[in-house]
Amino acid sequence: MSKLYFSYATMNAGKTTLLLQAAYNYQERGMRVVMLIAAFDDRAGQGRIASRIGLESEAIPFRGEDDLYGLVERLNGDGSGEIACVFVDEAQFLGDDQVWQLARVADRLGIPVMAYGLRTDFQGKLFPGSMALLAIADELREVRTICDCGRKATMVVRLDGRGKVLREGAQVDVGGNEKYVSYCRRHWEDRMREN
Repeated sequence: MSKLYFSYATMNAGKTTLLLQAAYNYQERGMRVVMLIAAFDDRAGQGRIASRIGLESEAIPFRGEDDLYGLVERLNGDGSGEIACVFVDEAQFLGDDQVWQLARVADRLGIPVMAYGLRTDFQGKLFPGSMALLAIADELREVRTICDCGRKATMVVRLDGRGKVLREGAQVDVGGNEKYVSYCRRHWEDRMREN
């Protein structure tokens, strides 16, 4: 039975590296995979997934209105071979409907779906895609990283261009180490209280 998996963590935990490694393992055995990434996340280029340590791959960019079940169903029947697994990077950007579409990929097409993403934003609030995945995924996996103090990092702060912590703003602001820092809950709260 195929499942919908959600591997979640804060920034810089290695989620994308794990995704690319898992996809490589399938491909190395001659199995076909589909990799998806939010279209507006073009940090590595449009339709590319890249990790901080230099691994990268092409991916299919998706938009909020895209039917991911329909996409995977079409690709699975396009004559290029059956799809062995679907990988989704930055899964927090999925819409609620898209999470259900991916669940149907696992349930009705028999294709496992491995989604990787953030659990919460810089204000400590769940992303819509993460909320839906936490609710309906068959398996949840926490990918751990550490705070400067050595504790498990579970939160992230967003910085302005001068290193000051931002407390307000749009939930989605794509960026990397120049914009986000991961902390344990205690140090996140300390940083959020700074003047």
